[in-house]
Amino acid sequence: MTGQSSPQAATPIQWWKPALFFLVVIVGLWYVKWQPYYGKAFTAAETHNIGKSILAQADSSPIQAAWDYALVYFLAVWKAAVLGVLLGSLIQVLIPRDWLLRTLGQKRLNGTLFGTLFSLPGMMCTCCAAPVAAGMRRQRVSMGGALAFWMGNPLLNPATLVFMGFVLGWHFVAIRLVAGLVTVLGVAMLVQALVKESPQQAEAVDITLTEPQGSFMARWGKALWQLFWSTIPVYILAVLVLGAARVWLFPHADGAIDNTLLWVIAMAIVGCLFVIPTAAEIPIVQTMMLAGMGMAPAMALLITLPAVSLPSLIMLRKSFPLKALWLTGGLVALCGTITGAIMLF
Repeated sequence: MTGQSSPQAATPIQWWKPALFFLVVIVGLWYVKWQPYYGKAFTAAETHNIGKSILAQADSSPIQAAWDYALVYFLAVWKAAVLGVLLGSLIQVLIPRDWLLRTLGQKRLNGTLFGTLFSLPGMMCTCCAAPVAAGMRRQRVSMGGALAFWMGNPLLNPATLVFMGFVLGWHFVAIRLVAGLVTVLGVAMLVQALVKESPQQAEAVDITLTEPQGSFMARWGKALWQLFWSTIPVYILAVLVLGAARVWLFPHADGAIDNTLLWVIAMAIVGCLFVIPTAAEIPIVQTMMLAGMGMAPAMALLITLPAVSLPSLIMLRKSFPLKALWLTGGLVALCGTITGAIMLF
């Protein structure tokens, strides 16, 4: 019996691979997210503050503004960005493909729900979660499942909700949680239903489904390099451009942003473009409300700022059809607008 070599026995599941993946996930998230956020929650409870706005003291020179913002931003996210690229590459070589197809690969509500559920422990910002979503797509995860995972990471982040409750108030948390769930599930399901895979996209995904060849290190090295090269250079460039534009995107003058539908729409759109570290929307909104911004545009920002960003959309340009990315950005802006508009009544 032990000498049999049936096709099934020839390719058994190598349990060390998923075990190694989950070990990297647990250790990485504990070091980068869970342990720091645990301490930060006590700080938020005691001081009702988690730091100054990342948009504070914007330089009038676009070049200096770009450099200053990029420096502050990347110092805040580089560990999570490295972890995101590692996980996005490892998921391609350590997780059995059929596991992903049975859960996140389903083009129905189940796949979207699994994507939302798997996003909760990640607590990553939109750009750090993007490489993981890209890795999922290379394993033929459905658009709905990958989008729900990608948006759920920043928008449903449990730590961010705790910080928000202590800093802004628990009524903000209730609105953000409800609107966030509607946004993540609604946008992912609508995009899944309205967008079909292009022939080029389907062909690119099929290539990754061929039986893996070569050693683990060779395959991982190839996946890591491809993922890094397709996401990180454009990510850095986009952050620099948005850093230069932040002065015009976020006016801080007293009373400049009042409680009107026009400002709700403007902030919803700006929030979809700009890129921030995890939970940075809280001090941004706190500072802008102290400067006179109304609650309606504040809620629009609290939905759209974490959910998507121009750099993260660009990072996923090779993983989703272009129509899916445009539609995702537009629907998130619409969700932010509706959430803010409700606050006007």
